[in-house]
Amino acid sequence: MQNTHFIFQIKKGSIEDAVTVSNQIPELENPHAKEVYKTRMKGKKHLILIAYFEEKMVGFKVGYDKFEDSKNFYTWMGGILPNFRKKGIAAALSKKQENWIKQNGFQNVVLKTRNKHQGMLIFAIKNNFKIIEIEHRENINEHRILLKKAL
Repeated sequence: MQNTHFIFQIKKGSIEDAVTVSNQIPELENPHAKEVYKTRMKGKKHLILIAYFEEKMVGFKVGYDKFEDSKNFYTWMGGILPNFRKKGIAAALSKKQENWIKQNGFQNVVLKTRNKHQGMLIFAIKNNFKIIEIEHRENINEHRILLKKAL
């Protein structure tokens, strides 16, 4: 993939790859260990994508079939290293994930974020996600926001 003068690649990755990148994303306080990934995705259709700049892993996106209806695919975890943001990597990861989701028979992609992750909220809304539910918490910054996009 290319963004003017910035060239990166997106490849399928492993749980270990996703955990390695997630541990470098400052917004992900207490990133999940590989056992959590294994438990969530065990026996379910899932996709792990890793973005590379040269040989360095700079971003990731993980999703799995969380819902009973098999129409909705849950895009669970993801992030881009701070020095590599605003270069089109998140959009490219999303596009590749959405193509895979469609090819695997899903109709929608669902994500959950928190009020405090404004960059993620803005990205989701700009990319045609619609807010479908808010899970209230005591601290307004911790409210969970569920969004959905028809594919």
